[in-house]
Amino acid sequence: MEDASASKYIPLLSIFKSDIVGSHLLQSSLQSTRRMDEAMKRQCKANLYGTAFPPKEELDRQILSRFQRPPGPISSSMLGLEAVTGSIDRFGFEDCLNDPRDSETFTPLDMHHGMEVRLGLSKGPVYPSII
Repeated sequence: MEDASASKYIPLLSIFKSDIVGSHLLQSSLQSTRRMDEAMKRQCKANLYGTAFPPKEELDRQILSRFQRPPGPISSSMLGLEAVTGSIDRFGFEDCLNDPRDSETFTPLDMHHGMEVRLGLSKGPVYPSII
């Protein structure tokens, strides 16, 4: 009886394996390079525009990360943050492939219902399925 109940549980080692092993060497190198690049850009901006500019820019980034576009036909929801960080200028294959709006079974979303759910005026999923 004990063996049957013990086999139902996943060993803790497999759950926390990523914590023990860590990330791949290339991934950690890429992350450290990005951190160094960001620190260098912050220092250059501080030298060029003054020491108050990098904290102001970080505050703007925090404010813009809270606001999202209401649900609707436009897929991008963090347009302000994308414009500030510069990620709006990067165009990858995921931007044009597997777009659900290109599907034959795509039904437009009800923006009013989505906002009512977001504001707590209505219950249910933000994007109800229309069938």
